[in-house]
Amino acid sequence: MNHLPSRSITETAPVTARTAPAAVIPWDGLARLLLFGLFVLALLTFRDYSISIDEEVQHIYGKKLLAYYLSGFTDKSAFVFKDLFYYGGLFDLTVASLLPISPFSEYDTRHLLCALVGVLGVGGTWRLARLLAGPRAGFIAAVLLTLSGVYYGAMFNNTKDVPFAAGTVWSLYFATRILDQLPRPRLSAVLKFGLVFGMTLAIRVGGVLVAGYLGLALLAAWAVVWRNEGRTRALSDAGRGIVALLPSIPVALGVMALFWPWVVQEPGNILKAVQTFSHFPLNIETLFNGQLVQAKSPPALYLPVYLLIKLPEVVLAGLLIAIGIGVSWLVRRPCYYTCGWQATVRKLPTILAAILPVVLFMLMRPTVYNGVRHFLFTVPPLVVFAAIGLDGAWRMAERAGARIAQAFAAAAVGICVVGGWHLGAMHPNEYVYFNSLVGGTRGAEGRFELDYWGNSVLESVKQLQAFIEMENGGHPPERTYTLVVCGNALAARYELPPWLKLVNGIEPLWREADFFIAFTQDRICPTLLDGHPILEVTADDVPLSIVRDRRPKDQDDQPDQPDQPSR
Repeated sequence: MNHLPSRSITETAPVTARTAPAAVIPWDGLARLLLFGLFVLALLTFRDYSISIDEEVQHIYGKKLLAYYLSGFTDKSAFVFKDLFYYGGLFDLTVASLLPISPFSEYDTRHLLCALVGVLGVGGTWRLARLLAGPRAGFIAAVLLTLSGVYYGAMFNNTKDVPFAAGTVWSLYFATRILDQLPRPRLSAVLKFGLVFGMTLAIRVGGVLVAGYLGLALLAAWAVVWRNEGRTRALSDAGRGIVALLPSIPVALGVMALFWPWVVQEPGNILKAVQTFSHFPLNIETLFNGQLVQAKSPPALYLPVYLLIKLPEVVLAGLLIAIGIGVSWLVRRPCYYTCGWQATVRKLPTILAAILPVVLFMLMRPTVYNGVRHFLFTVPPLVVFAAIGLDGAWRMAERAGARIAQAFAAAAVGICVVGGWHLGAMHPNEYVYFNSLVGGTRGAEGRFELDYWGNSVLESVKQLQAFIEMENGGHPPERTYTLVVCGNALAARYELPPWLKLVNGIEPLWREADFFIAFTQDRICPTLLDGHPILEVTADDVPLSIVRDRRPKDQDDQPDQPDQPSR
């Protein structure tokens, strides 16, 4: 934390004092160890995750953007490719550029890069919580986000929402740094904010909200200076602050234009993107509380309910504690226009990032589906405040006595171990996690969206391959088998051995296919073709994909099949 003038609106000495009792534990070292562990885990497991349903078009978009630059700006096919040009191409263009030197296949490269960006998002959450409430809160935030299946499970193949969430949290971090350095923020902080903010815009136009968060916080800061030190001082500070922030604008716009060249092809394109995303013209249905609702006109409670049941219970508990601490502060109102509001102003961007998108959703009801996927960027700031709440509860336990503090710490460790074990048991389908408020994943079955990416299809293909090889003494069969996949066929197509042929849409082969894979997210899929069930891919005993054997029963090389599918 930088030392600020005594009149600075963002002075944070009270935070340092409160966190002093925990200084004997190397929280920063533990956070770095966690990030290193996540990095290693990503390297070990990134191939376990399926190609998501949207990835093929995103991948093509990245190649088209690369062709735009390699052709000397003459190949503009990226600007008319489906609706992808409404998105920034930072991630997809980066992948396309890395493919010639990557030792991995194109989709493995995507998944590894996405996982590393996801780890970077955990790092940003750690840094933001640390900046706001100290090292222990930062470590708690990193742990909580890691244990959130809605984020961790998406880290490997949600190549739009995870990078956007990571960019948002780092933008919030540098916005807070700018507030800490008022009345004249340093050039390094301003340039870093411009760079990260531009990269966030180069993923999705919704990143403009971060500029709004910072702007409102600056107005609040200058208003407090006006109240405490007069209009002249406030206007002087505002003028110096605005001038200091100007270098961030060309940096942000330059980065955005580089990775999203469509946005600068015509004046007003960025407004077209904003308008399109506010009510995306998509005529599909999404599952909410057992009912199929129109994605373009969702219930106002769609997003709040999904957040309530997708976040781990420990995160919800931390948020409740943080709200309680905030209400208690409002009631007592210490240092009304001085130290109390200083702490509030510097938290304002993160508060707005956690709350305002949910409020705007409830008021505007934009197109949404797949649960919280499109609002994944709200999860890191929510986790930050949950960590601040839990850190506050820990401080209260410390004030109550050493034994109570030790009991609190032991309980926290136990909860994290249980949560991590539960998430590990769901691998690689962690993103279908639901908390106990809805009865876990089993309680959510049939009521809320589970495997919307079709992530389980890859696991089904691998298990089917092992099943057939086991029939043949552990060796590939001598004949070729046919397979139909209802769901994410792309995931199967890139993983099939040469003796297993995908015949989707090929008449009449698909009707006579030897094997059938269906993911259960689509209720029609399991009814498309019959067959003997041999395998199920599950999460918390909930079937995500099923595999059926459709070969004739009297086939000579067909062994007796089990009565129940194998899991």
